[in-house]
Amino acid sequence: MLIDAHNHPNWHGFNAAKILRNMDEQGIDQMWLFSWEVPADEYSPSYHSVLPPTGLGIPFEDVLAVGREAPDRFVLGYMPHPKRPDAIDRLKAAVEIHGVQVASELKVRLPFDDPDALRLYEACGAMRLPITIHLDYPIDHGHGAYSRPNWWYGGSLDSLERAAAACPQTVFIGHAPGFWAHISGDDRYAKESYPSGPVLPNGRLAPMMRQYRNLYADLSAGSGLRALQRDRDFGRDFLLEFQDKLLFGRDYFDTKLMDFLRTLELPAEAFDKIAYQNAERLLSSYLDVSPATDSKT
Repeated sequence: MLIDAHNHPNWHGFNAAKILRNMDEQGIDQMWLFSWEVPADEYSPSYHSVLPPTGLGIPFEDVLAVGREAPDRFVLGYMPHPKRPDAIDRLKAAVEIHGVQVASELKVRLPFDDPDALRLYEACGAMRLPITIHLDYPIDHGHGAYSRPNWWYGGSLDSLERAAAACPQTVFIGHAPGFWAHISGDDRYAKESYPSGPVLPNGRLAPMMRQYRNLYADLSAGSGLRALQRDRDFGRDFLLEFQDKLLFGRDYFDTKLMDFLRTLELPAEAFDKIAYQNAERLLSSYLDVSPATDSKT
């Protein structure tokens, strides 16, 4: 059994038929399919090269259209922008009418602990919807083509921690470069999107995942994989310690993450938790039986 707990419709040109063919080729039984609701002034122009140019972000309608092609293989995700006055009502309707099970992806130019966002998170907790968050720091990549030199999302790990503390019954699933860069105890998270090299002591991710019962993480995209690859031994120990709180995901359609995981020769119990059991448990039991993680590598 294998669940891809982070992906999108029409991402990099993958429509329903292409997604299903890709899943079959890679032995993926189920996929969490996310929307991305983002206004024009928060949308980096770079995404026009990987998403249909007819709109902004990833409309919920696209999630529904792909999901209808194979309802048993897709878990539907939707997250309205927290600044929409009708955000909670829209999310409730998505759950009641369309069977949405995940509030994702939250990728907005708003600090995670904004008061309107906290209210939406509390509603997610009440509806038992885990939230996959995207964190990017304001790193200037020097493109210079637009008035904004960078496109940050989420604010900071500090704001995510405050949100996790304020909403203990809501599950947050960490994701993206700004989140995974904190695996190491250095300041490169604010300077490089994908830091490489040895993992230094006192990274913030491990202590936060030990402290907050409601903080999980998915391993998707280059950010999760590169964080694990910085120090192979540390990466393997991290996977073992947090085997109850990590989810396999791709945020793309390749095999790079799974290829790497297989080289680590994880115990079958840990591998199965990451590959599918944690994702299944989050949707079926949420925090009721979620284990605290107290052990240390």
